[in-house]
Amino acid sequence: MTELKDRHGMTRRGFAGTVALAAAAPLVATRALAAAGPTPKVRNVVLVHGLFADGSCWSEVIARLQRHGINATSVQNPLTTLPDSVSAAMRVLDRQDGPTVLVGHSFAGMIVTEAGIHPNVSALVYVAARAPDANEDYAALAARFPTPPATAGIVFDGDEGRLSEEAFLRDFAGDLPSAQAKILYAVQTPFRKALLTGRVSHAAWRSKPSYYAVSTEDRTINPDLERFMAKRMGARTIEVKASHLSLISHPDEIAGLILEAAG
Repeated sequence: MTELKDRHGMTRRGFAGTVALAAAAPLVATRALAAAGPTPKVRNVVLVHGLFADGSCWSEVIARLQRHGINATSVQNPLTTLPDSVSAAMRVLDRQDGPTVLVGHSFAGMIVTEAGIHPNVSALVYVAARAPDANEDYAALAARFPTPPATAGIVFDGDEGRLSEEAFLRDFAGDLPSAQAKILYAVQTPFRKALLTGRVSHAAWRSKPSYYAVSTEDRTINPDLERFMAKRMGARTIEVKASHLSLISHPDEIAGLILEAAG
């Protein structure tokens, strides 16, 4: 069950899928999205992917946003350095005509936190994502919580890092059908070691409305760390019984949260 919390933690009841899978999605919005309300006030959404993925990981969410008239754009994150990744997101934000919701999954929370200061950004959405404060050592913050299993599955080929197949299927995409998870494993984009050393210089969540989707079954980022970061930023928070890839296994809930951020 998805739980919706207000900014003080009170509860109210309330990547990549292939293009073929997205095209095969039902043409009629699900009950969750049908209940999302009137046409969103903000019509632009920019989505950023994290490690072990590429921009197509947002396909299922994009399909649902487009049904609501949203102009959605997925950034192809270079995964080289944090400044390179932030610059890639900034270029896409520059092209948006009007207010924009900026969304980040996993490592892309670092990018959203920095790039979120862009004047076009009206709100931030974090999906099982890192949410550091300005100049904070994220590794030191994460060390305050039990180490998630996926960490042991990162393998390096020189300067390039990726997730092993076993760790990808079990700890990254654990609630997806095995055949689908194997496709996503095959297309994962390697990252550079330098990417992990970067720190954000600004924390956009301190000045922009923020939303957070916690994955309660996450084995890549500790769910309690996710809850801590969401509470610290005062984010509107939902909890989804999902693996780290909630944007693929639970696209209705994630799209619904983004639509809420869009007004």
